[in-house]
Amino acid sequence: MATLLYRLGRGALRRRRLVVALWLVVLVVAGLAAATLRGPTASNFTMPGTESQRALDLLTEQFPAASGATGTITIKAPADGQLTTPQGQAVVQELVQQASALPGVVGAVNPFQVGAVTPNGRYALVQVQFATGGDDVTDAQRTAYEQVGASARAQGWQVAPGGEVLGGEPEIGSTEALGVLVAAIVLIITFGSLVAAGMTMLNALIGVGAGMAGLFALSGAVQLTSTAPILALMLGLAVGIDYSLFITSRHRQNLLDGLSPEEAVGRAVGTAGSAVVFAGATVVIALAGLAVVDIPFLTVMGLAAAGTVTVAVLVAITLQPALLGFAGRRVLPRRLRAVATDDTVAGTTAPAQQTDTATEDQSRFGFRWARLVTRFRVPVILVGLLGLGLLALPTPDMRLALPGASTAAVGSPARVANDLTTEGFGAGFTGRLAVVVAGDTPQATSAAVPQVTALVQRTKNVLAVAPAQLSPDGRTALLGVIPKTGPTDEATETLVHDIRGSVGGIRDADVLLTGVTAIGIDVSEKLSDALPIYLLLVVGLSVLLLMLVFRSLLVPVKAALGFLLTVAATFGITVAVFQQGHLADLVGLDTPGPLISFLPILLIGILFGLAMDYEVFLVSRMREDFVHGKSARQATISGMGHGARVVTAAALIMISVFGGFVFLEDPVIKSMGFALAIGVAIDAFVVRMTIVPAVMSLLGDRAWWLPRWLNRALPNVDIEGEGLRTHLEDRTPTHV
Repeated sequence: MATLLYRLGRGALRRRRLVVALWLVVLVVAGLAAATLRGPTASNFTMPGTESQRALDLLTEQFPAASGATGTITIKAPADGQLTTPQGQAVVQELVQQASALPGVVGAVNPFQVGAVTPNGRYALVQVQFATGGDDVTDAQRTAYEQVGASARAQGWQVAPGGEVLGGEPEIGSTEALGVLVAAIVLIITFGSLVAAGMTMLNALIGVGAGMAGLFALSGAVQLTSTAPILALMLGLAVGIDYSLFITSRHRQNLLDGLSPEEAVGRAVGTAGSAVVFAGATVVIALAGLAVVDIPFLTVMGLAAAGTVTVAVLVAITLQPALLGFAGRRVLPRRLRAVATDDTVAGTTAPAQQTDTATEDQSRFGFRWARLVTRFRVPVILVGLLGLGLLALPTPDMRLALPGASTAAVGSPARVANDLTTEGFGAGFTGRLAVVVAGDTPQATSAAVPQVTALVQRTKNVLAVAPAQLSPDGRTALLGVIPKTGPTDEATETLVHDIRGSVGGIRDADVLLTGVTAIGIDVSEKLSDALPIYLLLVVGLSVLLLMLVFRSLLVPVKAALGFLLTVAATFGITVAVFQQGHLADLVGLDTPGPLISFLPILLIGILFGLAMDYEVFLVSRMREDFVHGKSARQATISGMGHGARVVTAAALIMISVFGGFVFLEDPVIKSMGFALAIGVAIDAFVVRMTIVPAVMSLLGDRAWWLPRWLNRALPNVDIEGEGLRTHLEDRTPTHV
């Protein structure tokens, strides 16, 4: 692979104008396709096969009037008892008429007709039924719905429209641009050259632009959740900058070793580019592997992010060499350009000793840190394990749920409506359940409804059961159930299971429990069940891939255990902040609550790819030096010394990009950005740059042991570029 990429890099530099032109064409075409073909994103999370989803499908088929999205308008009068006065009833009646006349609304229910008024006569709930699902409600319809009650507000009444119809895509603004700015500063400090930093950033932005445009172009044919483009943007930016950084760093070192720009680019793409391709492939495999858990919206999210990562890899190994060709030696700081002279051997390689940068300053921090870690390896390992273990302590308390209005940003329409409803009626009214009773005949349904009603009413934690609504043919009935607790409360989760257990014995009719709350519980439980399977798949994959790369048994096992430590500690910190509320103010979190259901499984997939990225970059250099005669300890120090600066810069860039999303108001995106930033920090600085060299030093030569029969059976992927080294050394020198 290294030899093929070497030729690709040189070819891209030679035909740099054509390569740049082709990528610009791709960017423009993808942008036009996105502008014309882009479709809406979905805010709901369906889960085929679950009871709640079967109930919704049944309602859509047999009771379409009740299958659309519902809205709840909460009304608060200026004073107690004012709702029951003639003036108050007139205000409510006018508001109901306004809601009924909205486009897309089937009808609105007067709260006095159904008793949705508090005993003190101050709060009321107006139920609004839409004809379509929440994702099919247009922005114009949603805006009109949010503006209902303007005249009542002018008279001092509080009117808060809420319910399923509120939502939309998270807004991307200036806060995440701060992360990109920090990444640019890190690049400038790392390279000491505005040209190198600017070119690396430009390369990454072109890649993420093309990837995101392609994703939005496909959104017209494939339904994306509202968080899928954000995840793709996060990863596309982070890995795009990092991959370009790796190749540019190796290219600059090659120039300092006296190679011509063309030869330097070829070798950079052949060596660092091989690591980039492998690292990108691991991220893509891990994200695409989300399809294994058979959850449609999660599969789409994983494939969307995998697509942007694939584009980032392609841009790094094709467009980056072309841009480096335009920059020439200007990618070096001015004080070092004189070192890279033109009297180099073009089309060949200097001896291996020259390319090993023997004149490297051994007093750099990376070398000093490696010597310190390897010297005190046992205490370092013990302290590292103890520290990560303490951080992981909150992990067993992790609770998962779909995002709800109770944890939405303070001041948002959904949060205002939720808080007002909770204030007047209790938390249970914000997470009502729905029981669907479907019989083969109207008589069977009518006979089952009283039984179901009685069983549900006797269930612990049920506040009330609304009278049944019958479908036009009388074969389907819908009962509303109001819990005493909120939708994300553990007691509500228990209630859902208790109701399903109590009505399971009903004969002659199917009884199914659904509603937004029940759907969220079903999704969370299925994701929790899939988490161990996916984790086992990812860990097994990491062992296999690293065995191919490093021709070792212990190195992959060590890497997998380090990954598990990263995941456990990241989960622990995220639970402590976002669920338990410790230091929540520092991340701008208004209300702690359960973690978003798909965060753990996504975090595992993404961190796996990034962890393998740093593992390959650091340990491949250790193996390269060990194979060429250095002792295990010397190879460990050399690998850390040469790779620490670049890995540090890459990790800081990833942390900056992911951290930029923490400042968004959306709690889902905030938690994703936080968890990814913390995970990268732990994996890069604690696991890969501290525990890994300590363990490698402790293992010594045993780290590179592999049974002969297994060595013969495994294919050689040549990440370190040994095949390229042999190929270059066999060539005849030709002077420019």
